[in-house]
Amino acid sequence: MISRIDLRGAALPEGSALRDLLPRAEFDVEAALEKVRPICEGVRHHGAAAVIDYGEKFDGVRVASLRVPAEELTRALDELDPAVRAALEESIRRARMVHRDQRRTTHTTQVVPGGTVTEKWIPVERVGLYVPGGRSVYPSSVVMNVVPAQEAGVEGIAVSSPPQKEFGGLPHPTILAACALLGVDEVYAAGGAQAIAMFAYGTEGTEGADGTAGDEPGCAPVNLVTGPGNIYVAAAKRLLKGRIGIDAEAGPTEIAILADSTADPVHVAADLISQAEHDPMAASVLVTDSEELAEATEAELKTQVAASKHVDDRIVPALAGRQSAIVLVGGLADGLKVVDAYGAEHLEIQTADAASVADRVRNAGAIFVGPWAPVSLGDYCAGSNHVLPTGGCACHSSGLSVQSFLRGVHIVDYTRDALADVAHHVVTLAEAEDLPAHGAAIKARFGWKVPESK
Repeated sequence: MISRIDLRGAALPEGSALRDLLPRAEFDVEAALEKVRPICEGVRHHGAAAVIDYGEKFDGVRVASLRVPAEELTRALDELDPAVRAALEESIRRARMVHRDQRRTTHTTQVVPGGTVTEKWIPVERVGLYVPGGRSVYPSSVVMNVVPAQEAGVEGIAVSSPPQKEFGGLPHPTILAACALLGVDEVYAAGGAQAIAMFAYGTEGTEGADGTAGDEPGCAPVNLVTGPGNIYVAAAKRLLKGRIGIDAEAGPTEIAILADSTADPVHVAADLISQAEHDPMAASVLVTDSEELAEATEAELKTQVAASKHVDDRIVPALAGRQSAIVLVGGLADGLKVVDAYGAEHLEIQTADAASVADRVRNAGAIFVGPWAPVSLGDYCAGSNHVLPTGGCACHSSGLSVQSFLRGVHIVDYTRDALADVAHHVVTLAEAEDLPAHGAAIKARFGWKVPESK
């Protein structure tokens, strides 16, 4: 059901050589670019009409309007299962606690008397938040995208999720209910690359027969798009990056578990399966120095998979795919090298003294410490964010946070005396770079004579 990779008995290679030995899903965003390019161009030139046409083609339903009416948001919340509402409210409460503490404060540094540099944090003006709607429904992704944007102080928040045929062309009602709980009233029934293009280029509003404004406003362009999606969403983000900011090109979801002989194979197997049920391309990786744990986990997988849902269409293909494996290592130190080389989206540490081991990890989107912090907790109610870097990008990128929606702007304020004191250095460096006009901009302020430093 799941393959093994045995890295015991020899020194581990370094860098890319080690990464190449580890399992990873194929996710060729570059190949998908040519498929999404005409979609994005269609939306650019034809606006809402193109988004609706592509929705009919790819989602199997033609919507009358992209904007979800306010009454549908209210209805979805009114009809939401009370237990689901309570769970979402607790998820929101905990996420707000964590993300509120991420807020950045303005800080001024006095470089010299009369010379200061202030770093001011300014929220992005308007964001588009994408919520997938393929094999599963993800109201938790609404929470994880909206809460940090709100805590950052973003004024304009729009959410888009694919139209669902079974719900009359609206996004899933649980998605709508989550938006209503969070106070987001600008929601669109659009999915895939066409939704990202809609956010990037905007769409026109409807017009009446006399040329006056109609009932439906258009979607104004956004500055930043965040949220996970399939390969076509990732490709559209790559294509439109620059016109819009993006959080990441999210690939298939991943879990890596670093475990030793103290780990419970029941827990380990359950956590591997929990990730595999997302998608047939999901990656489930166990890294261990215990062959006994590996064997016990394999036995548990057989038992637990047989009792699971989504077995044939998701779990078995994911566990049996090239992206999943049990990796045997010679010791914990080698295990740490492997998980750092892998750079998992989600990394569980199930070892003796797990907190100390977790403190030694360099590359992971999020780290879950010990037997009572499974990835499922982080997906919903830990308070952490579950929009995380995939495909090894954790070695250079972070998960979604309040910081994702802020821009640091330096404000430089110098008096005449403060500039005079450093003017000769500025002129010297400008001339060293053969940019004499830079130096002239300093000289012009002092009658074309560089002041002597005090």
